[in-house]
Amino acid sequence: MAARGCGGVWRRALQRGPGGSCSASRPRRAVACNARGGAVPVGQSGLAPWVPVVGLEIHAQITSNSKLFSGSQVQFAAPPNSLVSFFDASLPGTLPVLNRRCVEAAVMTGLALNCTINKKSLFDRKHYFYADLPAGYQITQQRVPIAVNGSLSYSLCIDNKMSQMVTKTVRIKQIQLEQDSGKSLHDDARSQTLVDLNRAGVGLMEVVMEPDMCCGEEAAAAVRELQLILQTLGSSQAIMAEGQLRVDANVSVHHPGEPYGVRTEVKNINSIRFLTKAVDYEIQRQIKELENGGTVVNETRAFDSKLGCTVPMRDKEGKQDYRFMPEPNLPPLILYDAKSLPANVNHQQVVNIDWIHERLPDLPSVKRAKLVELYGILPEHSFTLVNEDGLMEFFEDVVKRTQMKPKKVIGWILSDLLSHLKQHSLTANESPISSFLLADLLNLLENGDISSSAAKQVFEELWKGEGKTPLEIVKEKQLELIQDQEELEQICQAVIDEREKEVMAIKEGNKKVINKLIGLVRKATRGRANPLLVKQILEKKLSE
Repeated sequence: MAARGCGGVWRRALQRGPGGSCSASRPRRAVACNARGGAVPVGQSGLAPWVPVVGLEIHAQITSNSKLFSGSQVQFAAPPNSLVSFFDASLPGTLPVLNRRCVEAAVMTGLALNCTINKKSLFDRKHYFYADLPAGYQITQQRVPIAVNGSLSYSLCIDNKMSQMVTKTVRIKQIQLEQDSGKSLHDDARSQTLVDLNRAGVGLMEVVMEPDMCCGEEAAAAVRELQLILQTLGSSQAIMAEGQLRVDANVSVHHPGEPYGVRTEVKNINSIRFLTKAVDYEIQRQIKELENGGTVVNETRAFDSKLGCTVPMRDKEGKQDYRFMPEPNLPPLILYDAKSLPANVNHQQVVNIDWIHERLPDLPSVKRAKLVELYGILPEHSFTLVNEDGLMEFFEDVVKRTQMKPKKVIGWILSDLLSHLKQHSLTANESPISSFLLADLLNLLENGDISSSAAKQVFEELWKGEGKTPLEIVKEKQLELIQDQEELEQICQAVIDEREKEVMAIKEGNKKVINKLIGLVRKATRGRANPLLVKQILEKKLSE
C-alpha cells in the first residue's frame, strides 16, 4: 500500500535483486513518518507495523587555512600530496600543535547548537590500519569531547505542501574535534590503490545526532539546517560536493513497544538528495528482510546512487577494537569564560567561550523570523529564501532598490527567478539577471510604464544575459503602456462596434462579459493597454 510519509509519498520501493544488485519492484509496506509528532508505523492488514529509527553522524570540515595539528595549507583539488607536512606523513619525531581557529570553530558551532561547552576536553587515539592513515591511528575526542547535549530544530513540510510546515527537534549527543584521513584512489583497471595525503590531518567536527528521526526526509531536513548554520557561522563551508560535509546514517526498524532493532550504518553520503534516498531505501530493505524471515546484520553499507540502493561494505558482527587511549602528545584542552578567565592572561593564548558567544551571527531560524516581521511575507516564503543559496540577499537587494511592496516582490523572486534558477541548476549568485536589473524591471511595472505581461517578456529577455537594461528592452520591443487616453478610447470603441453580441449581454446584466472585451483591447494593443484604464473606458462607453 502507498502511504504518506515525511511529507512525501513512497512511489516505488527498491529491493536487492540476485547477486546484490538493485531492481525496481512493486511498493511493499510503507513506513509513514508523522511530521506532527514523531514516528508513526503504517502496516498492511493483518501484519504488525514497523517503527523506523534514524540517527546521524556528520563530519564537517572546518574552514581554516591550515590543518588541525600542522601548518600545512588546506586547499580543495590541489595536486596530490602537495600539501603534506612531516607530521601529516607521520614521520618519526613530529608532534601535533593544536590549531586555535579549529577550536574556536567547534565552540562556535556547539553554542549555535545549544550545546554545553566542556571547559576541559581530552584528545584520544583511535587505532585502525588503512593505507591512507599513515600513523595507524586517528587523533579524536572519544571520552570527553569539546561540546555535549545540544539540540537542532529543523522544519519540514507535510505532504510536500510549503504552507503546512512543522518544526521538529533532534538531540545532539556531542561535537568532537578530530583529524581527517587521507584519500585512497582505487584504480581497478591496474589493480592498484594510490594514496593522496593532502586531506590527512584536515580539521573535522563530528556532530553526533541521537536516533530521533524516522525517515529520509527528516534526516535530509536536519542536515540541510545544520549545513545552513555552519555556513552562517563560517565554521565550515559545508560543500557536500567537495567532501566538506559527509553523513553516516544509522538505520534500524522495530515493532512498537519493542527494543530498537539491529542497526546498519550507511557511510559517507555526500548529497542531501542521496541521504533521503539511502535512508528510505534502507528502511524498506530491512522491513522486507525481516518479513521474509531473515535477520538484519550489523554491517556498514554504502549508497549506490546509480542503482538507488545500499550495498554491503563490511561486516560489524565482530566489533572492531579501536584500542582507544589518551593522546600522550596533547595536554587537555582548557577553555575559559568571563568568570574563569585568569587575571593578566594573554588573550591570544586562550579561547573565551563568552567572547565567542557574544559574536554569534543571526542563525537561519532568526533570519526567517526577521524576514516575516520586517517584510510581512509568509513563513514558508522566508523558509525558501533562507534555504536557497544567496536568495535572501538577492531578495533584500531588490526590495531596497524598488518601489514595489515586498509581498509583490516575493512573487517575482519565487515564481519567476527561482523557477528559472532551478531549471538551469543555478544559484541566485549565478543568476544572469542581477538584483539591480530585476529592481529596475519591477520599478517600470510599479510605475505603470509596462503591463505585467510585458514585464514577463522583459524578464525572459534579461535572462538571455545580453547586457541590455529593462528600459532598453522595453523601447526596443515597443512594450510601453499606451498613455494617450484618446488613442485608447478609439481602440475600445472599435472593439465595442465589432462585438454587438457581447455588448448586448453586458447591457442585459452579464457584467463578466466585459473581461472578454478587455482581453480583445489588450490583444489589439499587444498588451500595451492598462487593464484598469481599459475597464474604466469600456464601462463608461457601455453606460452611455
